[in-house]
Parts: sequence; C-alpha cells; structure tokens
Amino acid sequence: MPLQYSPYDFDVHRDPYPYYARLRVEAPVYRNDTDDFWALSRHADVLAALRDSDRFSNANGAIRMEPAFWGPQAEQMFSFVAMDPPRHTRLRGLVTRAFTQHRVQGLEPRLREIARRLLDPLVARGSFDFMTDFAGPYPTEVIAELVGVPERDRDMLRKLGMEIMYNDEESTDLRPEAIQAIGAIIGYYTELTIERSQDRRDDLLSGLLDAADGDDRLTPEEIVSVLILLIGAGIETAMLTLGNLWHTAWLHPDQRRKAFDGQIDAWIAESMRYEPSSQTSLRTATEEFELHGVTVPAGARMLLLLGSANRDPEVFTDPDTFDLDRDTSASLVFGSGRHHCLGSNLAQLELRVALEEIVAKVADYEIDPDGVRRIHASNNRGFAALPTTITAR
Repeated sequence: MPLQYSPYDFDVHRDPYPYYARLRVEAPVYRNDTDDFWALSRHADVLAALRDSDRFSNANGAIRMEPAFWGPQAEQMFSFVAMDPPRHTRLRGLVTRAFTQHRVQGLEPRLREIARRLLDPLVARGSFDFMTDFAGPYPTEVIAELVGVPERDRDMLRKLGMEIMYNDEESTDLRPEAIQAIGAIIGYYTELTIERSQDRRDDLLSGLLDAADGDDRLTPEEIVSVLILLIGAGIETAMLTLGNLWHTAWLHPDQRRKAFDGQIDAWIAESMRYEPSSQTSLRTATEEFELHGVTVPAGARMLLLLGSANRDPEVFTDPDTFDLDRDTSASLVFGSGRHHCLGSNLAQLELRVALEEIVAKVADYEIDPDGVRRIHASNNRGFAALPTTITAR
C-alpha cells in the first residue's frame, strides 16, 4: 500500500504511530503535494531543524498549517513563536521579564486550591467526564489566575478556545465558528489590556505592561498576541496532555500502579513522550538543502513530526512501550533551541499538582471505552470525552 500521510486525515488522528514508523524507514524526507508540505520524522533530523533557526524559519508560523494560521498573520495568534531573531529575541526577552520563575512557583498554593475545588465534587459523585469536568476547567483556571482574567469571564474564554481547537470534518481550513472565536478572543484581550493599563494588579498582564528593557516596552498588540498564545500553549495543550496522561495510564495498569505509588514525575515525562498532545511543529526552509538523498527547495513548508521523533528506535529502546522507568531526557515534547517552550516549568508544575491532588483522593479508576471521543486537529492529539468512574480512597 503506498505511503500517504496528512495531518488532516482522521485515520492519522486515530493512530498516527504506524504512519510515523513507515515514514522514518521509507521516506524520512516526505513530500505531500496535495497539502503542500515536507515532513521530517527521524529524531536526529527533527532536533537539527528545531535548533537551526537560520535555515528553518518560524516567520510564517510554527504550530498549524491552516491558512488562517500560516503566513505573516501567524504572529498575531502565536506571538514570538512565529518570529525569527532578532524580533524573536527582543519579544521573548521582554516576556521573560514578566513570566518569571518566581511568579510561576508562587502559583502552586492557588493551583492546589483550584484542583481540590474541581475534584471534590467529582470524587463525591464517583463518575464524571475527565475532559469536560476536570482536564478542561483546570488549566483554564490556572492560566486565568496567572494572567488576571476575572472569574466571570473564564468559562467564556475556555469555550472560545475549544471552538478553535476542534474540527468536525477532514478540512484543511478552519470552520467559520473558529475564525469568529479568534476575533472574539482578540477583542476581549484588547479590552482587558486597556483596562489593566489603568489598574495594575499582581498578575502576568500587569507584568507584561511593566516589562521593559531600557525604553523598550511591549506594545498593546504584542501583549494581546502573548495572551492569545497562552490559550493554545497554556490551556489547550495542558488540557489534552492531562487527558492523554489519564487515558494512557488506564491502558497500562502495571504502569498506572507505579504512578499512583509515587512516580508522578515519571508518569508525566513518559506520557508526554509516548503520547504527546503537540504532535507537530512547523518551519519554513530558508534555503535549498539535501537530506537523505532528497532535495528540498527554499521556501518549503516543513512539518517536524515531534510525535514520530519521540518514538524513534534509534533514540528510545522499545519506543512503543509505555515504561515509567525509561530515560526520557531526549524527548522533544518542549521543542529545542531558541524556541524551547517558555512555559515548560508552568506546564510541569500544573500537571504535577493536578496529579498529586488526584492520587491523594483516588485509589483507582476505569474509563468507559464506548464513551471515549477524540478531537480532530491538524497539530494536536487528545480527547474530547473520557467518561470515568473512580474508586475513592
């Protein structure tokens, strides 16, 4: 059967890993003429591209291929993630001044409060949907708390974010509802930025307004782009990662026991390698190059298959086995190079807090396979529904 791979294909969404295995062996530099991209699938090639921002540019976008996200407009949605040096260096540097380790670590007590408030009624009920009742609301509350979004607006932002993420058809473009949601989010954050500029608080938005390098400050438009990026990186990715952690541990009872017996950090690290929510990253080739006997032209759209790199047998022994005792240090889940995920510390903190609070209240759980429902997205992998029944401690 001829090898055909597309990130829009629902069969790929169901299980991309057999496709990745064939790509690594048969076509490590793969060309898709229909969707107009080239794909790299081997760990060494993906890592090299992530670290070489001169030959692999972020300027047209780095996350999704749909027309609404690809091109000069990408930076409005993805901020410095869709920029190259020196603009990337300047903007990321200013954001780092506000997004400090101190600010992130200071959130931990509040994160625990949020997790407990959400979990207590679910544990009392015994049965719930892990995605809609916990994995979605929890990171929404976390990012809203970090940014300083009023409580009355948090559910609205989560729903708008979900509109952007899902795609009900095998389409290479966004639904009209998704485009409307993007506009609504931009409008909301623009108004909130204006409001906060006149009333500073102890939150990230105030920190972004105050961030300065001499006379250089973030513009209101740049601040809004950072806040929009947090919806994808801080809410969507964290939500899907929580669901993947939950589902993967359920499928592997022996490893689940280890996780519930204290190996929470390993549970997080191995799950993110084995079943990453972000399956791809994008770049544009700035010059022609040859790799594995294939010539790729300048201007080519490059799809870096993170999900494939993290299952490369050249790097990970028995990569299709879920093993909490493995060394995951070579995982590319947070990227590499200049664009290594700025929020990786926050992501790991919120995941660890959530799982510690769950394990403290839950002895074991079951998922109803008949009610499991996956999302359909070109870049992400995860679930829309995970009906769960727990055994409380």
